[in-house]
Amino acid sequence: MPAQVIVHNLMKNYGPVEAVRGVSFEVAQGEVFGMLGPNGAGKTSAVECVVGLRAPDSGSVELCGIDALAHPSLVKERVGVALQSTALQDKITPREALNLFGSFYARKVDTKRLIERFALEEKADAPFDSLSGGQRQRLALALAFVNEPDVLFLDEPTTGLDPQSRRDLHNSILQMRNEGRTVLLTTHYIEEAHQLCDRIAIIDRGKVIAHGKPDDLIAKAQASIRISVRTVRPLEPHDLQSLPGVENAQVAGESAELKTANVSQTVIELVKLLEARGNELADLHIRRPSLEDVFIELTGTSLRE
Repeated sequence: MPAQVIVHNLMKNYGPVEAVRGVSFEVAQGEVFGMLGPNGAGKTSAVECVVGLRAPDSGSVELCGIDALAHPSLVKERVGVALQSTALQDKITPREALNLFGSFYARKVDTKRLIERFALEEKADAPFDSLSGGQRQRLALALAFVNEPDVLFLDEPTTGLDPQSRRDLHNSILQMRNEGRTVLLTTHYIEEAHQLCDRIAIIDRGKVIAHGKPDDLIAKAQASIRISVRTVRPLEPHDLQSLPGVENAQVAGESAELKTANVSQTVIELVKLLEARGNELADLHIRRPSLEDVFIELTGTSLRE
């Protein structure tokens, strides 16, 4: 599919602070593209430059085939944006806000359709200050969708939401992808990125340090597979350490965790070892490297909420 978002060598400084240092990426039509990074990595600054909220110091941005830096007004007709928080007048209602935002565009979606699509019927005529966090986020998505955009930018759209509200927003994002729309989102939730995104870019200190499909990034991880074992009688550390493929073994009574480079050989020989010692296997779990392992491996830090 053709690229709907093309960002090349984007740079943004705030005085001596280099917030965005040569960020480049492309997002294809109908793709959900995620940006992961620790706090202060430059994700939000990069998105704000791409959507025209901040002027980059250098670099180029093309959205829907339009030079976004040269023709910002044309681009605004084609994109929708939902930032980390939506601040509206306390007493404006969702219906009034959608009518107001729709009046800014040549192409707009009927307000009634938006209210139904984002499940705002019960609060359509209630003041903004009476809406819950989930309702405000659904309204933010509806406002971003008011011009029926080809590309949506969502900056941490599910932060602070309860599990049901988060699931509802996930469904909305997947529906957008199914309609062929392009979605770029930043998130603090690694599981969310793995579940929603076709590809991700990991950003650290203003640079893209890795990008690709989540499963491809996991496959390239240096982290070892972990095997958690529980047996009927206590295990001997030196027995486990001598198993083929085992790089490290930690034992606590009847439980142990093994790091291995060859899970099949390790498990086969582990069973043989237990039979030879007259011991029995009570439980066994295999955990392969996760996207979080990849993130920590590349950035040296956990992704904090």
